[in-house]
Amino acid sequence: MPPADATKSVALLGPTNTGKTHRAVERMLEHDSGMIGLPLRLLAREVYDRVSARLGEDRVALVTGEEKRVPRRPDYWICTTEAMPITREVDFLAIDEVQLAAHEERGHVFTDRLLHARGRRETWFLGAATMREVMARLVPAAQQQEHPRLSKLAFAGSSKLSRLRPRSALVAFSLKELYTLAGRLCSLRGGTAVVMGALSPRARNAQVALFQSGEVDYLVATDAIGMGLNLDVSHVAFASLRKFDGQKPRDLQDSELAQIAGRAGRWLRDGSFGTVLPLELDRGLAARIETHRFDPVRRVRFRNSDLDFSSPEALLDSLRKPPQAALLSPVAGATDLESLQSLLARDDVRRELGDPTRVELLWRVCQIPDFRKLLFEGHVQLLRVIFSELVRGPLDNDFMAEEQRALSTLDGDADTLMARIARLRTWAFVANQADFVREAEHWRGQFASLEDRLSDALHVALVQRFVERGARTRPGAIARPRPRRAPPESPSVGDSFRPFAALESLRERMTEMRAPAAAEAPKEPLELVEAAHEAFALDARGRICAGGEAVAELTRGASITLPEVRLLGHGEIGAGLRLRLQRRLLAFARDAVGRLLSPLRELARSERGAVRAVAYQLEQGLGTALTHDLSETLAGLSSDASHELVAGGVELGRLSVSLPALARRPALEQRAALLRAYAPSGKVPTALGRPSYPSAGLSVPTWLALGYVSLGPWALRADLAERAAETLSEGRDVARVLASLGVPRAERPRVTQALLRRVAAPVAARSHGSSD
Repeated sequence: MPPADATKSVALLGPTNTGKTHRAVERMLEHDSGMIGLPLRLLAREVYDRVSARLGEDRVALVTGEEKRVPRRPDYWICTTEAMPITREVDFLAIDEVQLAAHEERGHVFTDRLLHARGRRETWFLGAATMREVMARLVPAAQQQEHPRLSKLAFAGSSKLSRLRPRSALVAFSLKELYTLAGRLCSLRGGTAVVMGALSPRARNAQVALFQSGEVDYLVATDAIGMGLNLDVSHVAFASLRKFDGQKPRDLQDSELAQIAGRAGRWLRDGSFGTVLPLELDRGLAARIETHRFDPVRRVRFRNSDLDFSSPEALLDSLRKPPQAALLSPVAGATDLESLQSLLARDDVRRELGDPTRVELLWRVCQIPDFRKLLFEGHVQLLRVIFSELVRGPLDNDFMAEEQRALSTLDGDADTLMARIARLRTWAFVANQADFVREAEHWRGQFASLEDRLSDALHVALVQRFVERGARTRPGAIARPRPRRAPPESPSVGDSFRPFAALESLRERMTEMRAPAAAEAPKEPLELVEAAHEAFALDARGRICAGGEAVAELTRGASITLPEVRLLGHGEIGAGLRLRLQRRLLAFARDAVGRLLSPLRELARSERGAVRAVAYQLEQGLGTALTHDLSETLAGLSSDASHELVAGGVELGRLSVSLPALARRPALEQRAALLRAYAPSGKVPTALGRPSYPSAGLSVPTWLALGYVSLGPWALRADLAERAAETLSEGRDVARVLASLGVPRAERPRVTQALLRRVAAPVAARSHGSSD
């Protein structure tokens, strides 16, 4: 990465709901390439879904500790902060929630990013205003900006649980307390969704979807909702102000409370916060939260990242290297360092550290997170087993299959399923580490699929406990009418409550679907959301199909290359899942366009303006442009620019500039699909590829987008029109050529006249004497 002062830096600091992350993502997309580091896997997935829905998945990578979706040549990287591949150069780079640099366990990673992570052209740091002084010292070149909160946040005092207003989030900081509150709300109000850090992203999304869709009006959550999770919450009520931080119980800091309270009121809607009796909030603290005024961060955590693997002692010394600045505080007790120290105290581990590569391997193993949160000694023992296996080579299929079998049972209560998911996350993390697993791609897919199934079972268990039971046990409750629910047969996503209402019937409707490659096609909306691109196909009518069944169709978007997507036959699913499915299919549609126009990608990035201008016109014409429309650009085309276009597969003709690669039948069908979506009233031919068509009924640009040049009453395929123009310019009989192309005798004179006018015009494409 460039040195700290080599690029423009911006520190965008301020309270919640100021649009910091949104602004950063939009700014990133203004650059040709970019990367953003986010504090949570769930938030990274949310941003990835938004960006890939706009650009397509071929251009966007998702990288977290437990999940990697990296296409062949991504332009944008959406990552958790720890998983950022910062050695990869990008034009724009952003780090979100930089105030986490003060966090006891994770802070040193954020500090390291502040010190070393930079974009080639621009770098943004996003976070709380409490970081102003630290940012001024660590990144003095950064231009500090602050935007006001978009909505008002007001203190509403204390209230009884029974009087908690609808669209409220109730916040607790222990699993026992969360379950107690959720059970009471379930009895009082008929149901609640729950969100906590122990849930997988899929289970959290499903619970959030219950709340977002209006199936339940209450959400009970831990501080997992405090970091960027966008919810339709109007009020946040604290049931506790203390949490266990992994070492001891402590009071939450004022800024932490503000981060959580700030989830109330999104965009321009005002929000409120308060407490549940008997807990009361100090009026001074409430005023500080309302006005977003807190003590500044004085020190941030630091750990040396330039490590020495020459020996175990050298590694420990480099990890303990003291910081050089007073505002940098050494990490007191990170789990990875404590695990390393514990393992190095064992003689059997020491005997396996014969060279620096083994020392580095041990450190990489120690960085496997303790997802299970059980006894520290149990975590160290697991690391010992993994290291011993890796010393002999990557983990083989037998080893991984045994771990998978131990986690594959879907029965049990919510606590059992969460514990199983926590163990599974460990093995998903291992499978995502380079060279740890022999068939890593296979096992990443296996563990992702298993996590989905466990997450669905967990969601069902939570709904049965905190939604279904409330609906049954509270007769006479005043509640919004809900659809009749059948009791679930098994812990799967086939239950008929919203937001997954009628999924069982949808499964039955889609049972016969088959993917093109003989693989089983996705059967349910959740499966469609997670399905690979290969499960979908875009037909010439503009429909997106899965296994032969249309699940969506393209509709008119901002331009012909940016279609929108309308779902077909999914009206019964809830709003949250519906939005995710729409985003997934929109991402497929954008990728379909991106792959169609992929020959233009490098030309569009050319350093030569004339080449970029030609690429733009070809994109708007889906691979074909009129020479006449590019006359000025082509007249000034240098020899180097001309060669660059030709090397990129562009043909510079007398009548048109085109990409022959997009004249093949599959490409023509996709071009027709985009045209039908953008101009549905036009009569696009159903049988594409013929040499010529009557031009009436379609405009010149429409014929061009189909790969045809309109010549008076007839449209000729671009390559065949060039042949006719060449024949005419050589003084030979063009009527015979037109006859062979299917132009009726009566129309040939008018087509010939149109050709004469075009051929007589200056052929700018031949003038290559100037320079760019």
